[in-house]
Amino acid sequence: MKLALDTNRYADLCRGDVSVVQMVEIADEVWLPFIVLGELRAGFAVGTQGPRNEGVLRRFLLKSGVSVLYADVQTTYHYGAVYRQLRKQGTPIPTNDMWIAALVLQHSLLLFARDAHFDALAQLPRV
Repeated sequence: MKLALDTNRYADLCRGDVSVVQMVEIADEVWLPFIVLGELRAGFAVGTQGPRNEGVLRRFLLKSGVSVLYADVQTTYHYGAVYRQLRKQGTPIPTNDMWIAALVLQHSLLLFARDAHFDALAQLPRV
């Protein structure tokens, strides 16, 4: 299983949520979209535990099977399709989440997120 973690599931993992820990442990690959890294580091920048949280994140990124997922030109086509679909449906979602969805679709990953607004993308595989 190739899993892409959303920001809220990474936070759940750090809090030790048993179901999230188990899901990450059984995954063959765990991907952190670069957007998630940006959201995490934005939180670190305004929080009181920034250096500690950064250390936890760096250790996580060094684990075997964990990688950062970056956008490329192909991602922009997926983003455009997601944007068009959501606009046509009248079901907008946050811009960062459209980028995450585009990356997940492009790389045939399973999205691990708690956000119900991803339900508007029926083609988006989720756990």
